[in-house]
Amino acid sequence: MSEQPSAPSPEQPAASNGSASRNGVHGLRAVISDIHGNIEAFVAVLKDIEQQKVDEIVCLGDVVGYGPNPVECLKLVRKVARWSLCGNHDAAMFMSHAVGFNEMAARAAAWQRSFMRPGLFSLPGKVARWRWLENLPAMRQEGDAMYVHASPRDPLMEYVLEEDFQDMGFGPSQKVVEMFEKFDWVCFVGHSHRPGIANHEYKWIKPAELKDLTYDLPSGEKTIVNIGAVGQPRDHNPDACYVLFDGHRVRYRRVKYDVETTQKKIRAVPELADRLADRLGKGL
Repeated sequence: MSEQPSAPSPEQPAASNGSASRNGVHGLRAVISDIHGNIEAFVAVLKDIEQQKVDEIVCLGDVVGYGPNPVECLKLVRKVARWSLCGNHDAAMFMSHAVGFNEMAARAAAWQRSFMRPGLFSLPGKVARWRWLENLPAMRQEGDAMYVHASPRDPLMEYVLEEDFQDMGFGPSQKVVEMFEKFDWVCFVGHSHRPGIANHEYKWIKPAELKDLTYDLPSGEKTIVNIGAVGQPRDHNPDACYVLFDGHRVRYRRVKYDVETTQKKIRAVPELADRLADRLGKGL
């Protein structure tokens, strides 16, 4: 993907004019990811964000894919996010076939592409949304904080998983070592839909293991923060997930939403597999 345009679209406000800290944060930032066309989860998260007195919102990608309301989610993320990254499902909109996707995900991508891609006589708003999605960058660096959709080693496709950090008695894996070499202090990732902290000792910490779901980022030590998913959590918790970041610490937030409404919408679309609805209720 090419660089994101500097001029904001009508649906996306300009970035804050305040001076960024060394960590690239203007006050309190909400970091969201993997909305996946789930407008009920997204709206619930935005209501929670408003209650947290957040100064800005950023998105790590995968606004589309899987869910029944990709257009509505695109419109909304352009309005509320300071910036957004490209996820692999966003990139799949521009492939004739979603390479590397299972059949269920590929069918969902094809269905969404069929009505999202503008034609010769499409309205300007539809064209603008498509061009915005097409031009999202894969990563962003702000101060000593890196933001990617997937992994610092592969910003678009590679997963950062708890099992990567399991100690088998041979020290950290080559994958883990190389990921930590790619950033300076903290790297925020999504993609796996499984929240967790990978600390400088190559240990994985689940949010439930954190006091008040909060992690103080140690100065001078590297940390990967997997922020989980808004629209399709996979950590056996169906509640939408995102994090707050103030430049020094991160705090996880879990938000309940109307899962049944989203499930009914999915089941009403023949191109979307019933399993996509079933998994939402179980957080799988």
